Order: sequence, then structure tokens, then C-alpha cells
Amino acid sequence: MPDGRHARPKYRNIDNDPMTYQEAVDFLNGNFVSFQTAGRTAYKGGLEAIAAMCRAMGEPQRDYLSIHIAGTNGKGSVAHMLASILQSAGYRTGLYTSPHLHDFRERIRVDGRMIPEAAVASLLDRYGQEMVDRGLSYFEMTTAMAFRHFSEAGVEVAVVETGLGGRLDATNILRPALSIITNIGLDHSDLLGSTVAQIAAEKAGIIKPGVPVLIGESDPESAPVFTARAAECGAPLTFADRVYECTESTLSLPLQSCTLRRIGDDSLRTITLDLPGAYQRKNLVTVRTAVDLLCRHTQLAVSRRALLDGCRHVTAATGLSGRWQVVDQAPLTVADGGHNPHGIKEIVSQLQTGEYDRLYMILGFSADKGLEEILPLLPTGAYYLFTQANSPRALSAGELAAQAARYGLTGETVPDAATALARARSLASPRDMIFIGGSFYLIGEIV
Repeated sequence: MPDGRHARPKYRNIDNDPMTYQEAVDFLNGNFVSFQTAGRTAYKGGLEAIAAMCRAMGEPQRDYLSIHIAGTNGKGSVAHMLASILQSAGYRTGLYTSPHLHDFRERIRVDGRMIPEAAVASLLDRYGQEMVDRGLSYFEMTTAMAFRHFSEAGVEVAVVETGLGGRLDATNILRPALSIITNIGLDHSDLLGSTVAQIAAEKAGIIKPGVPVLIGESDPESAPVFTARAAECGAPLTFADRVYECTESTLSLPLQSCTLRRIGDDSLRTITLDLPGAYQRKNLVTVRTAVDLLCRHTQLAVSRRALLDGCRHVTAATGLSGRWQVVDQAPLTVADGGHNPHGIKEIVSQLQTGEYDRLYMILGFSADKGLEEILPLLPTGAYYLFTQANSPRALSAGELAAQAARYGLTGETVPDAATALARARSLASPRDMIFIGGSFYLIGEIV
């Protein structure tokens, strides 16, 4: 059904024993279909069902401060970076993101630790059937679980990433302390709009009356949309790239050091990230500005040490993966989940600066991606291993190869991700580079 509601058998516990984790997983998979596997048919926009469910749970999202993050690209990285900084500052921090790569529990973390299996079972034991009866989608179910778990875990501040869009996203029942929109590009155009301005209007739906809003990147098409919405809501508006700029960066895998200049007074500070993607420089500008706004507009206090430590240890503190992730050194093997034109441009830009003899690209995409906007951006000099994730949404390797050939991209088809990596390693010398991308789901099968 197009609204994400699926009639499924009810959970029946004839012995009235607590639900086990395996029973919880079976119940989850039997009653909810995720966007990860079903695509747009699993999407259900609107806030009525999630709002009613959270009322039934006692409005848990009101029990802690929250930071709400939307955007086409970078929102996951920004969320993880902010969570790491807040953890370093001593706050009990919740983090809600999507999709997961390996384990459903990756989506819901407290102080970097995944929600325990027992907590998943307990929440679905108490609320699962009501979620089904109310017709919640997979993402609405997960959002309600996250909000409730954060409350029960005594979280002080939660960093919450939208799933898709903003205005009608289930997370948008939050009344956050700060709203962040990282950037706008063309993605999910069939659901959000075919122009940057239309997509910006959907993302701008997270702007709340009186709540400070931070825009990561100024863009002539989207900036007027955000300015108008913020003015309508009386929300203080800041553009991060008008506050800080990255003037210099050096890369020493797996770290990169970025020098930020505060535009108002030219003061400089160098921050080291354990995220080596070049695009993280833009995300760091957003995060640095967000920390300023949190210190100015909330009771949260973040020291310089917490900022520096949090940025240096993002992956260890939060479990972030799939963002220019170094899988191996010889040959250099990198995985990145960028999957839309905006993200692919950033990836190709960094690939072009790399030092290697030959580039091998392991690629797989979802069938609903508009590849006519992506494939022309990819390097024609690389050797491609076209493959597919183990997902109903995956575009077949053969069809991907056929489409890619129209743009001068040549190579071979490989039936699955693991075989593709093994094949690339057999072809590459230690001086070559292997890149894995096109889909977070594909990366999740490799790293």
C-alpha cells in the first residue's frame, strides 16, 4: 500500500511471558516494512499517527533537550559529530539516525552505545501491537521507540536526524532547542519536489516558531526559502558559512586537520577530525557554528576541550561508518555512501586529488535512483565492478552496467558486494585505489 501501512498478523503471547529479542525482531519484520527494503511504498508522510503514539507513550520527546537535523547530505555526519562533542562535554546524549548498515539497533544510541536488545524487546512488548493498530510506518515506529528509550535512559540532550524531507517527517513533532538544515540538493525528487526551492521548502518545515535555525550552506536558490520561513516563524536564522570558513586542511589518514577562520574577527582554530572526507570540512563549519548557538541559546556548555576531543573521536564515540571510511591501506580502499548528484560530486572531487596508479570503482545503486544525473559525473578512466546489494530495491548489476556504458563507464558485472571486493583486490596493485559506493546498503554488506 502506498502510505506504508501493511496488514500483518498480530503478536500473540499465549504464555504472557516477556517478549524475547528474537520475537521482537520477528514482530518488527513481520509488521513493518522499511524504506531501506521497499523504497517509496514504505514512506508515509504526516504527523498524526506519530503524534498520537507519542501521546500514548507520555510525550517522551519532551523529557530532554533536542537538536533536530535535516538536509540532503551531511545530516548524518553533523548529527554524529554533535553527539560526540556533547558526550565529551559530559552530557548523556541520545542519537537517532538512519539507515542502519548492519543492525537495526544502530539507529538508536545513548552515549554511543546501541539500544540494548532487552530494551528493543521491552518497548515492542509494551507498545508494538498498539503501533500496528495505529498503522505506524517502520520509520514512525522506530522514531517512537527512540523517543521513549531516550526518556527511559535519562538522556539530557538528543540529536535527531530526519528520515526524509522535514515538514512531514515523523521526527518533526519535536520542539527542539536548535534546528539545523545542512544543505539542499536534488534527491528523492519524486517525493520532495523537482527543484532546489521545492525541496528547501520541505526541509524548511522543521523550522519552529522562536527556535533558532542554522543553515549549513548558503545557496541562492534555497536561502530565500529559509529566510522567508524563519521570518514567518520568528526564528533566529544563521548561515554557518557566513560565520566560519575552512581556510586550510591537511590529510593524514585516517585524520584530517582543518583550520577554521571566524569571519567576524579573523580568529583561527585548528580542529582535527577522524573523518577524512573532504566534504566534512563543510560539515565541520556547520558543527562549529551549532556549538556557538547551543552555548548562546541553551543551558548547554561546551568547552574548547570537549569540542576538540569530540571532533577527534567521532567514529569511536558514536559508531559512525560509511563516510569516506578507510577499509584497507594497500591498496587504499575507501567506502562512502554518497548516492545523489550533490554527494557524488564531492566524492569525485576527492577521488581526483588522490595519488594512485589506477582506480577501481565498486558500484551499486537502488533502482529508484535517477542515474542520468549521477553517471555522467563519474570518472571515465576508472575500471568499474558493477554489482548490487542484497535488497529488493537494488538495481541489477546488468542494468547498471548497461546504463553506465552510455556514459563511457566500462568494466564488468559481479553478482554481489563481497565478490566484487574480492575481484577488485585481485585486480589492484598496492599502488592502486578501490572505491566502494552508490548505496549505504551495499557498503553495509562489505564493511
